[in-house]
Amino acid sequence: MKSWLKIVVKTLKVFLLFTACTILFYYGMMWVNEEYQNYHRYDEPSGKAVKVSANPAEEESSWFDRLILFYLNGE
Repeated sequence: MKSWLKIVVKTLKVFLLFTACTILFYYGMMWVNEEYQNYHRYDEPSGKAVKVSANPAEEESSWFDRLILFYLNGE
């Protein structure tokens, strides 16, 4: 009878530990989601920002050059 009771107590401890870790993980994920929910990635940068890419209208290239560039970049 004592061994059966020990097994039940150990099983209950493991179950409670698993439940506590699951709840902790869930609220951790909710906290991370809330933290990045209000993060605006596409806002205009402040300070001395420099434009990285050139406007394609300014470049004079034929459709063949654009096709070759497309195949070379793999995009």
